[in-house]
Amino acid sequence: MHTKNTKKLDWHKISLILYFIGLILFLIALLPLIPSVTFINETAVMVLNLVALVLAGHHVVSAGLISTVTDSIKHRRFKPNIDVLMALGAVGAVIIGDYRDAALLILIFAGAHFLEDYAEAKSKKEITNLLKITPQNARLLNEDGTTTIVPVNTLKIGDLVMVLNGDQVPTDGLITKGSAAINESMITGESMPKEKSEGDDVFGGSINGNSVFTMQVTKNSDETVLAKILKVVSETQTNFTKTATFIKKFEPIYVTTILLIAPLFYLLGYYVLGWTEIVPGNGMNLAFNRMIILFIGASPCALAVSDIPATLSALSLLAKRGVLFKGGAPLSLFADVKAVAFDKTGTLTYGKPKVTNVIFVDNLSAEDKEEALTLLVSMEKQANHPLAHALVDHFSDVKSIEVEVEHAIGSGLSSHHNNRHYHIGKPSLFVHSERCDQTIERFATEGKTVVIFAVDQKPMIVIALQDTPKESAMDGLKYFNNHGIATVMITGDNKLTADAIGAELGISKIYANVLPEEKQDIVKELKKEFGLVAMIGDGINDAPALVEATLGIAMGDGTDVAIDVADGVLVNNDFAKLSLTHAVSQKLKRIVVQNIVFAMGVVLFLIIMNFFFRMPMGLAVAVHEGSTILVILNGLRLLKFSEKHVKIGKTSPNR
Repeated sequence: MHTKNTKKLDWHKISLILYFIGLILFLIALLPLIPSVTFINETAVMVLNLVALVLAGHHVVSAGLISTVTDSIKHRRFKPNIDVLMALGAVGAVIIGDYRDAALLILIFAGAHFLEDYAEAKSKKEITNLLKITPQNARLLNEDGTTTIVPVNTLKIGDLVMVLNGDQVPTDGLITKGSAAINESMITGESMPKEKSEGDDVFGGSINGNSVFTMQVTKNSDETVLAKILKVVSETQTNFTKTATFIKKFEPIYVTTILLIAPLFYLLGYYVLGWTEIVPGNGMNLAFNRMIILFIGASPCALAVSDIPATLSALSLLAKRGVLFKGGAPLSLFADVKAVAFDKTGTLTYGKPKVTNVIFVDNLSAEDKEEALTLLVSMEKQANHPLAHALVDHFSDVKSIEVEVEHAIGSGLSSHHNNRHYHIGKPSLFVHSERCDQTIERFATEGKTVVIFAVDQKPMIVIALQDTPKESAMDGLKYFNNHGIATVMITGDNKLTADAIGAELGISKIYANVLPEEKQDIVKELKKEFGLVAMIGDGINDAPALVEATLGIAMGDGTDVAIDVADGVLVNNDFAKLSLTHAVSQKLKRIVVQNIVFAMGVVLFLIIMNFFFRMPMGLAVAVHEGSTILVILNGLRLLKFSEKHVKIGKTSPNR
């Protein structure tokens, strides 16, 4: 397989070299146009142009003819492609003795093909680079402390693997010994290495920077984050937009129509319109001359490249920024969505509680506050639940002491220290003052979870915690709201909490107390109300809703099921990339429309000019093939699109 690819690459290089040789010969054949050049006669000019034509275009014309034959045999009906029209145009130009224009036609046509190949190769670069980062081998740690090099696909969950500095992490796992600075840019898009130590997760395909560590395999090689990403990549280059698919189907019908019209065009011109005069210099009548120009001018070369290079450019741009789509079709849909629905936990919020407020009930001295916080942290460090972790993280600079803690379900944590009783629990466990009641009620209306720290059953500290919104979600939601796209939050949280988070984020529609199985039904309702709906989620319970939505996008750290059924993946979970993706989708739509209108406008212009005026063949060639090159370059503009081009916009007057 490797050898075959190498030969194909060499043949492409040879064709490119022959093309430039042909171009040089064509330029030499132009020298007699300079009055002082007399050493090249007409015969030499003819030979130079013919050789240039063959060298520059043999691969394009032959490939087109072969493709026409094979497709016709495969589908059992005549299925010509655009190259047939170009070949007929070149042959016709040679017949009438217009060797220079024949060579010019093929040179520009073949050059456009090479430019298209370059555009597609450049567009696919960021996507295909992902396919090259799959680790092949691993250093399996044996029981006697030695290591054995084994294929990654033979590793089993639970195996211990040693990763040397500079090595690729072979698969997803957990560091059991050592620490390292891990470069995860190819997985998450983050350019800065992450410090990892014992107990931290590492991703297959990332790079160990500066030390040696041992890891335990936690996933099979086909279940890693990288494997899930590569599965999306494998679908990216085969799922084209509806426009591109239509153009591919339309091309043979269009070419066949031109082939049928051409002889009628000749007969009409010769016998009805009187195009019988002989064109000076080529010995053929005007009707034949104009028929050859028809082959060239009516060929939809620019139309054929109006979509795919631009779409691949957009996919490449997004892949470089950590957004992968399963082809151009779902990406193109994003431009037309009228509502975007989000799962709250893990998508709009961090998915874990954080301390938002700490209120001391009484006017305590600094020493009393310090003692209270010391006992609070010391007790919570012995608990294993999300609220405890949040409290310990928030008071990370508070020193702890050794205390005995009792943990009773429903009653919180309690401890005795220095003849005093300390208790941490929910507000209903304590009797509190009116001021304390007001504080608790205020936090509750804000959708926050309240914890009381009491000394001898007297509340001393009121602490509010909440699953906080992601900062990146703010601008993303503002972008959608200001572009007239409804933002919808779907959550299992109670209404108070959901309304509080929704108000902070500026969500336009909120569904609270939603059971997992109800999410799909809500998306159905949204589709009836808005039409095209995008759904963003990360969990197993989001999978049915992701499938039901017009466009489903999964978070990169989501479950395998969510990523499998989604149309796109935010690899690095950066919510802000959603607004970039939508802006790119809109830009792609505009560019494709521009390309189609321009391409067909040029064809129509050339047909009309050829019918009513005597248009030089060289002009027809230059205008037609020049339009193809411009269309390709217009699509390549998407490679330069960036976050600075994303405009938040003004709030829609309808919202």
